[in-house]
Amino acid sequence: MTDKTAWIDALPSDRLICEYSVWSADLVRLADDMARIDPHADILHIDVADGHFAPAFLFFPDLVAAIRKVSKKPIHIHLMIADSIVLSQIEQFAEAGADLISFHLENEAVAEAALARLDELGVAAGMVLRVETPVAGIERFLPRLRFVTLLGTAIGVKGQGLDPTACDRLAQVKRMIEACGAPHRIVLAADGGIRETTVPQLRAAGAETVVLGSLAFGAPDLAARTAWLHGL
Repeated sequence: MTDKTAWIDALPSDRLICEYSVWSADLVRLADDMARIDPHADILHIDVADGHFAPAFLFFPDLVAAIRKVSKKPIHIHLMIADSIVLSQIEQFAEAGADLISFHLENEAVAEAALARLDELGVAAGMVLRVETPVAGIERFLPRLRFVTLLGTAIGVKGQGLDPTACDRLAQVKRMIEACGAPHRIVLAADGGIRETTVPQLRAAGAETVVLGSLAFGAPDLAARTAWLHGL
């Protein structure tokens, strides 16, 4: 069987990976925005929130299926949802065309079942940590993950400043990844508080990708902004 997670090993390792958050796109003209970012994006990042785990309602499987039809870019689903629906949402977003599904370390009660199901479906597995969650809890899961994303702001709210602990937390997890002995690449990502002033700091702390919102979608010259990101 073809390894459906091999695309992760092919991601750039000599520059910052650009992960574009669909939450910051023009949702009325979504297909146009997907076409605009296509030459620059390495990954599409789609947030899913149930209004309970995070204070927002965000994105659903039918939308992902529609994006899948207009983009060949890998789709990363970030589940911000209650334990009780993690498994059913994994099923639905996998069917919609997700290439990578990340759930939260705070969903630890269902983590084993979720990882097993992702493995059965051939979908890459990731985990996300809220900014207040100690990073030590991720260590035992690392060999089974392909992405680890650290939030640098409170969950599910746009426009916040980067938490002062964000860079230290990235550096800690980077050391854990290097020490865990996984036989495959594990990508370390930063999400939240992504600004011109913070991306260089996050990159220096170990982030291989950052989740780009207004920094990318609001750029007057997207090619120039992408070149700057690639040079970090």
